[in-house]
Amino acid sequence: MADKFSIIVFSGTADKLIPLGILSQAAAAMGYEVNVFVTGWALLSFVKGAKEPPFPSEFASMAPALAEGMKKVNMQKWSDMLKEAKSMGAHVYACSAMAGVMGLSKENLNDLVDDIVGAATFLQQAQGGQVIFI
Repeated sequence: MADKFSIIVFSGTADKLIPLGILSQAAAAMGYEVNVFVTGWALLSFVKGAKEPPFPSEFASMAPALAEGMKKVNMQKWSDMLKEAKSMGAHVYACSAMAGVMGLSKENLNDLVDDIVGAATFLQQAQGGQVIFI
């Protein structure tokens, strides 16, 4: 049985979504069962047509250097890393409570999102594995 690795992502800023992409891709490549639960402000980065997420204001002065460094090493965008993780079996779920609060349905969300589920469903899927919060 493969190990489980579940990620709860709340923040929709680049400094949080980049690690989401890296960790989900790495865990899926290692054969882990990967489940991502998107809630809070992160949900806005999963809406169809969403722009690239910003860096928080405290990191704004460092963002150009980071972008240049990522380009130099050919690092994929966070969303492309997550797509690759999904191609290896990872699952991405939107939080039903936050989707409801924001007035979002499955039709409003991009192809990265497999389904909208409640917290209890996600916790059942994550049960027995490692869970991190980003």
